[in-house]
Amino acid sequence: MEHSKFGTTLSNPNKVNKTKSRKIDKMVRAGLKLVTILSASIIFFIIFFIAQRGIKPFIGYGGLNVSLSSFLTGNTYFQLPNVYGIGFVILNTLIVVFFAVLISAPIGVLTALFISRMMPKPFNGVFLVIVEMLASIPSIIYGVFGAGFITKMVNGLASLLGMQTAGGLSGLSVILVLAMMILPTITLMSVTSINAVNRDIELGSMALGATDTYTFFKISLPAAKSGIFAGIILGVGRALGEATAVSMVAGNAGTGPNINLFDTTRTLTSSMLLGLKETTGLDYDIRFSIGIVLIMVILISNMALNYVKKKVGRKYV
Repeated sequence: MEHSKFGTTLSNPNKVNKTKSRKIDKMVRAGLKLVTILSASIIFFIIFFIAQRGIKPFIGYGGLNVSLSSFLTGNTYFQLPNVYGIGFVILNTLIVVFFAVLISAPIGVLTALFISRMMPKPFNGVFLVIVEMLASIPSIIYGVFGAGFITKMVNGLASLLGMQTAGGLSGLSVILVLAMMILPTITLMSVTSINAVNRDIELGSMALGATDTYTFFKISLPAAKSGIFAGIILGVGRALGEATAVSMVAGNAGTGPNINLFDTTRTLTSSMLLGLKETTGLDYDIRFSIGIVLIMVILISNMALNYVKKKVGRKYV
């Protein structure tokens, strides 16, 4: 309390400031909560819209309803009058994404390690900008490059091996295009994760007589593996969701599964993209059904990868 000739002041200024701070805190917290709910609700609106159209082919066309079991397990995309099958498409999608990650993950991680720990300081910023530019290139550009260069390269490789391709349109072309597209994502995430490793641990390893190479591979990478896995998860998500570039080099086979990488293939996204020129009808609605399956595949893949990430992602620091 403070006294004056007019009486006693009613409150302590510090207490008033704390009360105002708490009110502002609550307002900010409420605002952030609202934004978070709005962001999270977008996915539910998308799923609701796709599910509304995607369920229709199985219940809304009377005698022309599509069989759900045949749809999920079939090895022929379309047969008259109304038989659709995407079992082989699901398998094809998983095959090309697996091989794309198998190629890009090691290259991306090793590139990140070199940029973060081995490259001279004046140059690592330049290479990071280059990697960021790769990440920002539109998918249509990758598709044009794939159709104009990679397909020809794959066709030439097939000729050397005594095999045939449909002008280079093949699963291998899809794999190479996807590997290029997800490489910068994995690299950038790995760079961030490696840079976050406590430098004292690396210096301690070197002080004990370990070489730089041993320290980077045995200390830095294991300590950064949680962030590296996060980059791989993002890369898998982009690979599963890519449509334009894949459609330009896949060939869109009507039957499968396509185990031979020099054969044409078909993925979930390419199947959706090539049929959206329609506006109504069964063939149009079935693309939304494929969309539901794609969402489930992405969800299951992310859950599986996050499970693996938790198992191997214990930090050293």
